Amino acid sequence: MPTKRSVELSSAEQQALLKRLIDGELPDAQGRFGPFGGRYAPETLVPALQRLEDGIREHLKDDSFVAELNAELTQWVGRPTALTYARGLSQRWGASVWLKREDLAHTGAHKINNALGQALLAKRLGATRVIAETGAGQHGVATAAACARVGIPCIVYMGEVDVARQAPNVDRMYQLGAEVVPVTSGDRTLRAAIDEAFRDWVSDPEGSYYLLGSAVGPHPYPYLVRELQAIIGREARAQMHQLAGGLPDAVFACVGGGSNAIGLFHPFLGDKDTLLYGVEAGGRGTGLGENSATLATGTPGVLHGSYSILLHNDDGQIQETHSVSAGLDYPGVGPEHSLLQAIGRVSYVSATDAEALEALRECCAFEGILTAIESAHAFVGARRWAKDNPNKRVLIGLSGRGDKDMPTLSKVLPRDVFKNKAA
Repeated sequence: MPTKRSVELSSAEQQALLKRLIDGELPDAQGRFGPFGGRYAPETLVPALQRLEDGIREHLKDDSFVAELNAELTQWVGRPTALTYARGLSQRWGASVWLKREDLAHTGAHKINNALGQALLAKRLGATRVIAETGAGQHGVATAAACARVGIPCIVYMGEVDVARQAPNVDRMYQLGAEVVPVTSGDRTLRAAIDEAFRDWVSDPEGSYYLLGSAVGPHPYPYLVRELQAIIGREARAQMHQLAGGLPDAVFACVGGGSNAIGLFHPFLGDKDTLLYGVEAGGRGTGLGENSATLATGTPGVLHGSYSILLHNDDGQIQETHSVSAGLDYPGVGPEHSLLQAIGRVSYVSATDAEALEALRECCAFEGILTAIESAHAFVGARRWAKDNPNKRVLIGLSGRGDKDMPTLSKVLPRDVFKNKAA
């Protein structure tokens, strides 16, 4: 029976690793974020991963690529997205609450930033088709839209459970020209979808490009996704100075695989007076299989090509997870998040299904915004902190809109819940 091990770093090691992160020195040449990350992949995929790494090195900072990406982000995606002062929540919580509105981006979530960047990169690398996975469906929709924009066919793998609970997004993917494949193996959620996407990629590593949706997977994906999503934090940081009069005292984002959170957090890492909080899915209980709170209860291991914190049992077997939000229903987390926890730069907490749904209802009632259930987890963490830290500036990453969640919300939140706004 394998022994689970924690990762312990001395204070000096923590400080050194944080400095390297801020200075852009991580991941290192082996794709490591300190003890985490790396490239654990089948031999048949190593050449494809190396081509991707070489392509990133050639194109990602190239002036022509940057210009093309920025033009599309502005003219097609609709960036910069707004920073909204949440007047109603500010009054209720006793803090100055600001929302970074990724729900206003084209396709309704932060996922489009990464999907567009990778689709443009795939085209430059000569891919003939794109493979993607999706949980809540937002990455699938974003990939379908981005591939239509750049002219590459795509196939999206989605767990059968998520196909049922995210039906509106499935329809959107079809309308945008994607082929959607329901995955009936494994837990039939995001983990199974990633497994199936990797199997497809192994069968055609030359002509296919795997457009991974979160900051997980083998190197160089965690780095690539972070770089494409960091526009969220760069914009938010500048907007807070302009509109709020200074940096936030605390920043909150939901964390599943962790792409929206790493994009929001990364530009704030060097701001030592700004606290950073990731909020995971506490689900319906603390036991294995009852939640998706990886960093709160997990231990190190390898999943989907990367060494990170995972939810697995004493035999090392990955466990099924639970969350009312499909996008957080994943038994792992990106390796950079694991490092940020290990060095103490980001605190990771959890919110239950019930708490997230109540936060969603509160946001609807007092801000007129139907947030995604995923994003509602961040509101839970922010509300707790704000009530203990009055008169502070709080920034919440509103990673996506809740239209996709209506089938779930219609089942779990009866309409009369919304009648009494003073509740």
